[in-house]
Amino acid sequence: MPEGKIIKALSGFYYVYSDDEIIQCRGRGVFRKNKVTPLVGDEVVFQAENDKEGYILEVKDRKNELVRPPIANVDQAILVFSAVEPDFSTALLDRFLVLVEYNRIKPIICITKMDLTSEDQHKQIQMYAEDYKRSGYTVLLTSSETEEGIKELYPYLDGEISVFAGQSGVGKSSLLNALNPDLDLRTDDISSHLGRGKHTTRHVELIRMGNGLVADTPGFSSLEFMEIEMSDLNFCFPDIQLKSEECKFRGCLHIAEPKCAVKAAIETGELPAYRYEHYKQFLQEIKDRKPRY
Repeated sequence: MPEGKIIKALSGFYYVYSDDEIIQCRGRGVFRKNKVTPLVGDEVVFQAENDKEGYILEVKDRKNELVRPPIANVDQAILVFSAVEPDFSTALLDRFLVLVEYNRIKPIICITKMDLTSEDQHKQIQMYAEDYKRSGYTVLLTSSETEEGIKELYPYLDGEISVFAGQSGVGKSSLLNALNPDLDLRTDDISSHLGRGKHTTRHVELIRMGNGLVADTPGFSSLEFMEIEMSDLNFCFPDIQLKSEECKFRGCLHIAEPKCAVKAAIETGELPAYRYEHYKQFLQEIKDRKPRY
């Protein structure tokens, strides 16, 4: 049986890329029975008489999956955040980073709209960028208008399945259009009434970009930590995790424990204080979460 990768899911059809062809498939009833829903990014076994009448027979094991947006087998997430319009938010970025780290997806931080920043805003964004670089992240400063940083992003996409994700209005589609003008993805301006972007991406689709595949997704509709436990959070902050190896007590949550290396690093400025504040906020959020039955 032939095998391929689902590159688009729309209106009950799955578009499978195999041997340089795209075959339109439906899922067999066995998936509904077993509560398995094929996702974009899935490696599948299928059968087809022609390119319009195929059926997916088997979904291969996934290395990871995201529920919202619904996509599987992601290598990395390009977290797109604007410098302004909407304003850059470290709290929201850290929330995205935690969700991505928990799903074992490599994050790359891409800050857009640098051409719109004032001198003071530009300096502030550069300061944040250096903080996140010291925390172990790749950070790129870009502009879809001036094409600043666009060439630097290309090598990171090579041979990878990448998700472009971020809050509405930050310029995900504009960034993809700058990377490949042939895409001509629809973009909308910021809503002046709401002060936030309008959703312009309606479905998940993998798009060929050089030797890689990228997905312009509708964005994370849920940013809650429903699956993450308190003991997991430490590992979702790589900078805090690295420093925690020096804590006196194993399993230190870095809140009230004595001789905590993380708290000491905050006091000396070795770790950004705002990252630690977000860590504490998220920890409390998980602690206050209602138990599931």
